Amino acid sequence: MRADAKRNRDRLIEVAREVFREHGYDASLDEVAKRAGVGAGTLYRHFPTRDALLDAIMQSWVDRVNEGTEKALAFEGPDRELLIGWLETYAALISLHKGGPAKITSAMGDPDSPIQTKCQVLVAASQRVIDRLEADDALRPGVSALQVGQLVGGVATVADNAGAPVSAVRPLLEIVADGLLR
Repeated sequence: MRADAKRNRDRLIEVAREVFREHGYDASLDEVAKRAGVGAGTLYRHFPTRDALLDAIMQSWVDRVNEGTEKALAFEGPDRELLIGWLETYAALISLHKGGPAKITSAMGDPDSPIQTKCQVLVAASQRVIDRLEADDALRPGVSALQVGQLVGGVATVADNAGAPVSAVRPLLEIVADGLLR
């Protein structure tokens, strides 16, 4: 890729992240191109579909998921606090953009979603936390990473739809954690 094409691509990702954060994932792609200072043709040459652009944006999100997982697993306190910490991290990760919690949560269970593979990173991260809790015999039997994701996604979606900060969901996440633990 030529240097100018790479700059345009990187700029489109950066601007799309801002626009989606402000207006949600259904924001105008023409607005993205306009703010990035390129024509719509340039945007569509790099990202033929909205989902291709979302996938590119989500790559840095995958890195955040991995960092958040490592931080959660490094926690050495009580299992309940480990789980609540992870659930808060999870809710924050899917709430970076307006509409994110619903979009990401629904994509996790949809094998046809173009962002499903990126969402699987989040499911795998949750599985690592579950494995740790199971090793401590702290988790109810039969809890899956997908179920945890759907529960937290539902809670985060309520906050997102209400315009509430993700920090407002901690009391609900505490209830979820108490239901998941023995």
